[in-house]
Amino acid sequence: MAKKKVWKARAQKLRSKVRKLEDRLVAAAHSVAPGTKKANPVSPLAPAAFPALPPIDGVEFAAAAAGVRYAGRTDVMLARLAPGTTIAGAFTRSSTRAACVLDCQTKLKAKVPQDAGAAIIVNSGNANAFTGAGGQSAVDAVTGAVAEALGLPATRVFSSSTGVIGEPLPHEKITAAIGGLTAGLDAGAIEMAARAIMTTDTFPKGAWAEIEGVGGPIRIAGIAKGSGMIAPDMATMLVYIFTDAKIAAPLLQKMLSRQVDDTFNAITVDSDTSTSDALILAATGRSPAAEISDLRSRPARDFEAALRGVMMDLAHQVVKDGEGATKFVEIRVTGAADAADAHRVAMAVANSPLVKTAIAGQDANWGRVVAAVGKSGARADRDRLKISFGDIVLAENGWRVPDYDEAAASAYMKQQELVIGVDLGLGSAAKSVWTCDLTRRYIDINADYRS
Repeated sequence: MAKKKVWKARAQKLRSKVRKLEDRLVAAAHSVAPGTKKANPVSPLAPAAFPALPPIDGVEFAAAAAGVRYAGRTDVMLARLAPGTTIAGAFTRSSTRAACVLDCQTKLKAKVPQDAGAAIIVNSGNANAFTGAGGQSAVDAVTGAVAEALGLPATRVFSSSTGVIGEPLPHEKITAAIGGLTAGLDAGAIEMAARAIMTTDTFPKGAWAEIEGVGGPIRIAGIAKGSGMIAPDMATMLVYIFTDAKIAAPLLQKMLSRQVDDTFNAITVDSDTSTSDALILAATGRSPAAEISDLRSRPARDFEAALRGVMMDLAHQVVKDGEGATKFVEIRVTGAADAADAHRVAMAVANSPLVKTAIAGQDANWGRVVAAVGKSGARADRDRLKISFGDIVLAENGWRVPDYDEAAASAYMKQQELVIGVDLGLGSAAKSVWTCDLTRRYIDINADYRS
């Protein structure tokens, strides 16, 4: 026992040294200047590189360092959308949502003619949330300046802000950058746009798909930001998806809304929902393919499946960039009495600090999963419950399995990607959600977020 404690202490010291070394390497790589903020170490779950997203005909991007919060950081992105673009959206339902969210919701309901084109402008570093009447004034100043620069009605300029809550948005810094942004618009600059919207993110997020429509290909490309304050309430992050499909706004909105619950509403990092979250989907209509006008048609089904794939990919990348995350975890619930119970159990397990810290410590503590199921409020029967880690069944029929193997379960927990299975044995409803572990790094990042 004493030897085990010594080895645990040595391992903890080694992990601390490794983390400090990672921080030094990142600081050296970024060579930050005074007034900037040191970047966080890149998530070990990050993809090898940003994907080569195809240009979407009718969309151009630009990014700039406006100094919204930190000097020298790219923090504003602009997207210009061609005339005829249709737009759909999904937004946080927070009762304290930011002025930019309220403004976008109002503009989408207005049904302004689409022949004038549109634009999206996004800043990081300041959420423009809980800023009183000044919040809307700042939105008006930014969207008005973009409208004037691009010759658009202000009702077709959509904005988002992400960052610190409760501080006035220095909108004059953003408006001062608009001239350079409009001059730098480029169809191939989507990666720059993805980097501009990052806050505590450690890597830019992108995904794409292409399908064959009737008469030609249809492309979809999307970018997202998200790392903390991630919990289902749509959108729980910032997401911008672009396609060249020809599709009317009501149909586009219907497709987007149908795919939200199983993608962006099925992830959680820390159970906290932001005030500023938005998902905007824009269709330029520039594809040579025929218009999608019937949701029951094969082209519509193919397009919606591709859209779902892009949304799922981006949602999973957000979890993989969860603040301090080292594990990507699927909570797979089956056998629930109904869909609501399946969701309750999945989220109870995914949001449990005890489950998440056990995962961080690579501890096969399946008892914490049992406890989370019990607290969820869903119907459960001890003697029908089955708990699995991957393909390893650990407990069923009210007790751990006769051939329970702690060593096998512990070995499984060392993997970077995990599946925790919960079969309630009460019905046929199922639900999967995705989460990450909870590490000391999460505390470090959030303890000095404003500093």
